[in-house]
Amino acid sequence: MNPAYPELADYVHLFQRYGENLGAIYREPDDERYAFLFEQVVRMLIKPSPFNLTLPEPFRISAHRYHSGDPVTLTHLGAPANRNFMLCDLHDIIMLKGGLALKRRERQP
Repeated sequence: MNPAYPELADYVHLFQRYGENLGAIYREPDDERYAFLFEQVVRMLIKPSPFNLTLPEPFRISAHRYHSGDPVTLTHLGAPANRNFMLCDLHDIIMLKGGLALKRRERQP
C-alpha cells in the first residue's frame, strides 16, 4: 500500500460518493445512512500518512480510540448524531485544506 495513503484526494473522493454537500449532515436524521462512511473514515484516519498528520489531532485520536474499542469512545460515537457531527467537521476541514480547489480542478475540461 502507498505510504502516503490517504491523501486529500482520497477523502474528497470518498465524501463525493455520498453527495455534494456533506457539510450539513449533522442536521440529517439520526439514522444509519452514514454509518459505513464513518467506518471508512475511521480506517483512513488511523493510517500514518503525511496528510493525516496535518489534520487536527482530536480526529485522529478519536479514530484510534474507536478502532481500538475504547468503551467511552464507542458509546459516544455509537450515536448517529455524534458520528454525523464528526463527519461534518472533518468534511469541512478537508474542503478548507484544498478539497474545494481539487473539486474545481476536476470539473474543468
